Amino acid sequence: MVEIYDLTKKKILEPYHKDIRKYYKKTLSVLELDDDFEAALIIVGKGKIRSINKSYRNNDKETDVISFANIDSEDYDFLESGINLGDIFINYERVLTQAHKYEHSVRREFVFLFVHGLLHLFGYDHMDKEAEKTMFELQEKIVGNLK
Repeated sequence: MVEIYDLTKKKILEPYHKDIRKYYKKTLSVLELDDDFEAALIIVGKGKIRSINKSYRNNDKETDVISFANIDSEDYDFLESGINLGDIFINYERVLTQAHKYEHSVRREFVFLFVHGLLHLFGYDHMDKEAEKTMFELQEKIVGNLK
């Protein structure tokens, strides 16, 4: 289950919450996992995500998505059902600008960033070329040609 918390006053991404839940389930299916994990999606603005990035990553800049996994391990093979995976923060302003920049829908950008953050919660990363290739292939398999 994914819980969605929109901390913005705009609520611009609210029409796509059903898509988040759908692609949460699709991600679990692609990863061949049971549908009984928990995660939180928190929608924030650029100031809040910059503050989070500075506080927790010592990086004083705005970003599009940050994930905080509750599991601090290199070995994710032990994942058991019912675990709270962690939190995904998405900057709604970057969703809008990146959708325009990459010439696709706000819906697709929002879902893509969510799936990217969710994969991080499951231990995937893009720190080297091989890991990046694996993670990006999974993202493409999950999000596919979503419009």
